[in-house]
Amino acid sequence: MNHETQATRAWVLHPDLKSDQHRRSAAPALQEAVSLAHALPHLEVVGAQIVPVRQADPGKLFGSGKLDELKSIFHDNEIELVLIDGPVTPVQQRNLEKQWKVKILDRTGLILEIFSDRAATREGVLQVEMAALSYQRTRLVRAWTHLERQRGGLGFVGGPGETQIEADRRAIDEQLVRLRRQLDKVVKTRALHRESRAKVPYPIVALVGYTNAGKSTLFNRLTGADVMAKDMLFATLDPTMRAVTLPNGLDVILSDTVGFISDLPTQLVAAFRATLEEVLSADIILHVRDISHEASEEQAQDVRLIMDELGVNSEVPLLEVWNKIDQIDADRREAMTEAAKIRSFIHPISAITGEGLEALLDAVKASLQTGTQLDQFTLSHADGRARAWLFAQGVIEDELLTEEGYSLSVRWTDKQKAQYTKEFGRRV
Repeated sequence: MNHETQATRAWVLHPDLKSDQHRRSAAPALQEAVSLAHALPHLEVVGAQIVPVRQADPGKLFGSGKLDELKSIFHDNEIELVLIDGPVTPVQQRNLEKQWKVKILDRTGLILEIFSDRAATREGVLQVEMAALSYQRTRLVRAWTHLERQRGGLGFVGGPGETQIEADRRAIDEQLVRLRRQLDKVVKTRALHRESRAKVPYPIVALVGYTNAGKSTLFNRLTGADVMAKDMLFATLDPTMRAVTLPNGLDVILSDTVGFISDLPTQLVAAFRATLEEVLSADIILHVRDISHEASEEQAQDVRLIMDELGVNSEVPLLEVWNKIDQIDADRREAMTEAAKIRSFIHPISAITGEGLEALLDAVKASLQTGTQLDQFTLSHADGRARAWLFAQGVIEDELLTEEGYSLSVRWTDKQKAQYTKEFGRRV
């Protein structure tokens, strides 16, 4: 007897709204939406198409002719779920489900489903639950506004429909309060972890980039860590950090982060603040780009926008890592190599083959060592703990044993010097 869960047959639609001046290019947008759908297990994407829409219908999104045409397609292909790559109002969702006899999921709902499926840490799970509840609550409020409008907008306190919606809203609010309390405890624990990491203040190298750009593949190559690195959107949803000695001898903490995506629901940007916190404290940021993707520049703009919204310090050094050069033709590769020679912050690489990595890591080391200073001072024989800390940091350039103790030449960053002062209560 076969107990395997049968795959849900799904169809992906990308509404190309002609009235939206900021709409994305339809073809790559549809391709991304299909990739999103593939990120969910037990979904079989049977078909996908772009639907030109001159003006969105407030009740059903699409015009009547297109509705009938799509209904026939869904019926003939035995479709159970339609994924609409864009926002769908509660009213539109209800009407479309009724007419097409299928389940509807909009872009925000789909991304929430993926995050819910992938979140691994306690904090990630809590953040996703909160984001999903906030999303549901917003839809309850919108649905309620619509009902009020239908009845003349007079309120009808205690009237039909209101009691259940108010009860649902109250239940969601109570659950959100409970989750927020649990989250506060987890966040405090993370703060303690950050403090303990700061006691060994290796520089933090944060990998950021559009989802599926190859960050996790690069992370795995540099650390040997077995982080999920599938060709799948949102493969990484929780902070992954490793202390690692890079091939050029530099000790760093490498941080892999959730992939950014255009039109990311605002509640999810907030929900994964913790994942992106590591970027805020980074000493250098590596912006990993899938340079083989036709919308690479648009994706890069989305990443820059989100980093601005997060308040990432513009003074933090940033290197652009043009990944997947193994997937482009020789002429384009040559052009990119020439561009990188002119603009020193650009580094073409292949995380798969390792091409270009040595030059990238040398640039990381040079950037992190800019602004170091050389200090000379003496530690007494009794200061063994301070001396051990300095050796652990790898900052001692020269040491001479004297009658007074150890005469040291130390090259370090302002951050390391401040940490030394705080840890051992002495100024150099």
